[in-house]
Amino acid sequence: MAEHMDPDEFRRAGYAVVDWIADYWTMLGKRPVTSQDPPGTVAAALPASPPEHGEPVEAVLADLDTLITPRLTHWQHPGFFGYFPANTSGPSVLGDLVSSGLGVQGMLWATGPACTELETVMLDWLAGIMDLPQRFRSTGPGGGVIQDSASSATLVATLGALHRASGGRWRAVGIDRRYRAYTSTQGHSSIEKAARIAGLGEDGVRPIEVDPETLAMRPAALRAAIEADRAAGDVPAIVVATIGTTSTTAVDPLPEIGAICAEYGVWLHVDAAYAGAAAVCPELRWSHAGLEHADSYCFDPHKWLLTGFDCDAFWVADRGELIEALTVMPEFLRNAATESGAVIDYRDWQVPLGRRFRALKLWFVLRWYGVEGLRAHIRTGVALADRFARRVAADDRFDLAAPHPFSLVCFRLRAGDEASAALLARVNGTGRVHLTHTRVGGRYTLRLAVGSPLTAEEHVDEAWELLASAASDVLAG
Repeated sequence: MAEHMDPDEFRRAGYAVVDWIADYWTMLGKRPVTSQDPPGTVAAALPASPPEHGEPVEAVLADLDTLITPRLTHWQHPGFFGYFPANTSGPSVLGDLVSSGLGVQGMLWATGPACTELETVMLDWLAGIMDLPQRFRSTGPGGGVIQDSASSATLVATLGALHRASGGRWRAVGIDRRYRAYTSTQGHSSIEKAARIAGLGEDGVRPIEVDPETLAMRPAALRAAIEADRAAGDVPAIVVATIGTTSTTAVDPLPEIGAICAEYGVWLHVDAAYAGAAAVCPELRWSHAGLEHADSYCFDPHKWLLTGFDCDAFWVADRGELIEALTVMPEFLRNAATESGAVIDYRDWQVPLGRRFRALKLWFVLRWYGVEGLRAHIRTGVALADRFARRVAADDRFDLAAPHPFSLVCFRLRAGDEASAALLARVNGTGRVHLTHTRVGGRYTLRLAVGSPLTAEEHVDEAWELLASAASDVLAG
């Protein structure tokens, strides 16, 4: 029987694992971005049951090489341009390693004082380097917390909004009237999911039309929807505005939306999951104009800010409202620090009770790169996207399908949907790059999203050359 791994064995095995990861990153650009194996391949290759007797780490690493990595979609690959970036970095991995090694449970301040206090300061650091409104800092009535994802941030904001809209009744009696949530037709699917989980149902979400050019929410349409619901006796509870929509990175007009929310007393949550990271660069903060109107705001360092999943940064303007909505205090959690009122217990800011020490990887990343290093990463992504967009615009077979203020470029073949879909399949089939698609104005549209720290000009140029060549083949028919 294998014994517990003692510190010396852990050190030896740990060096081997770190070497393996470093080798993986070094050779990643030579791998196909995606696997071509059919579903069930990995499951069929695994034994039917676990080993009776323990095996050495070397055996596990060998199987990683033969079974697992050939059958991954490699999100850190320099040719991965799909969805949005979801990139990690060396310091982030090391921070997560320390978090795992400490094994701290950070549900209360008392169960991990440094875990809680580092998180509070890291969210203040982020708010500072992004120039977020003062109301989100922990030094005032607001403050920040790390959620697992923007989906959870939207859910928590929805629950806070229901607590406010019901005058506090929601916490005791639940959904006692018809409450409404509002987002643009380009809003993320997590908004609908949050509404379903919170008991509003899919019909509780009002999709608001967008400007056909900018694809951003139309304030006049939002006002009309709120007024119609109020006239019907429904209660407008929350508006979710987006900075950087999933399809095209459109930016909703926060100043106008915020004024409408203030007029009707509706909670405004701003989802900047991908594009929020851009605010570390002063020249990109125009996208956050009007954020001072928001009751809550979130973005994902785990998308475009070099911090591994899961790490969503979520701020509220009034932490008291959120805590009142979500706190429960069973006897087994009572402690002197909480009773004193002098500490933050982050379990009151989220859906789960338990929480990992996620602030460590953020601390490692912020200290390793520094503010200038983070800005350089964002600027590189924007410049590479601009470089690609110029190539698209110069080829009369293609159209740019939307503005590209950040590091996402949406484009399509003028020949139509079938040709554009065939182009995507052909290019992804090379294994050299991976792009995804959406629909813009009802038309099939390709998306190229830059974000990996491994991606350089040569990779973006290769993507364009593959697309231009494949377009010739598709159009030749």
